[in-house]
Amino acid sequence: MVDPIQSNLTGAISPATLSSNGSSSVTGNKFVDVLMESLEEVNRLQTEADESVEALYSGKTDDIASVFTAVNKAGVAFDLLMEIRNKLVDAYQEIQQIRV
Repeated sequence: MVDPIQSNLTGAISPATLSSNGSSSVTGNKFVDVLMESLEEVNRLQTEADESVEALYSGKTDDIASVFTAVNKAGVAFDLLMEIRNKLVDAYQEIQQIRV
């Protein structure tokens, strides 16, 4: 049975809270940590897909469905990563245009 794609982004970042002296503190993972974990997960899925395709070509497996599923999971994860990247670039460009 194939596991569904696990999203590390859901609930991983908790909102900042204000302390009694007015300073804010983040109570969850840092954004960069979540982003790096997501990159590692996409890399792992890509590696699994490559290994399963190689196993199919070499005759070690004849389960085309699992190979197809692994390749699709890697593709969807990569597409999601690219959309996140595009949104980050858009946000950065908007911040650059702010006049101070």
